Amino acid sequence: MTIALYMDEQVPKPITTGLRQRGVDVLTVQEDNHTGVLDPILLDRATELGRVIFSQDDDFLTEAHRRQAEGINFAGVIYTHQRNVSIGDCVRDLEVIAKASNPEDCANCVYYLPL
Repeated sequence: MTIALYMDEQVPKPITTGLRQRGVDVLTVQEDNHTGVLDPILLDRATELGRVIFSQDDDFLTEAHRRQAEGINFAGVIYTHQRNVSIGDCVRDLEVIAKASNPEDCANCVYYLPL
C-alpha cells in the first residue's frame, strides 16, 4: 500500500512536480484552497483527507509533538529543513516513503528528511 501526501504551501513546486512524475499521489494546500490557514488546521485537514503532510516549516514539528504528548491522532508529518536536503534528494526520499509505507505506519509519527 502507499500513502498520499499533502504539501504545505512553502514546499517548492519542483518537489511536487517531481513526485507526480514518479506516480506519487500529491495534493497541495493551494489546490485544496487552504492557503494561509493555520498549521493546526492544516494538520487536521491532512488527517481528514487521509494524507501525510510534508512541510519545511518547523511549526508543524511543535504541533505534531503536542498532539503526540496529548494523544491526539493525526495522519503523520514528514519534515525537512530546506537547507538539509536538495530538491532531488527530497523527491527521492519522499517517493521511497510514499511507496513503501502505509497510512498505519505514518499515523501519529514524525519523519525527518534526509533519510
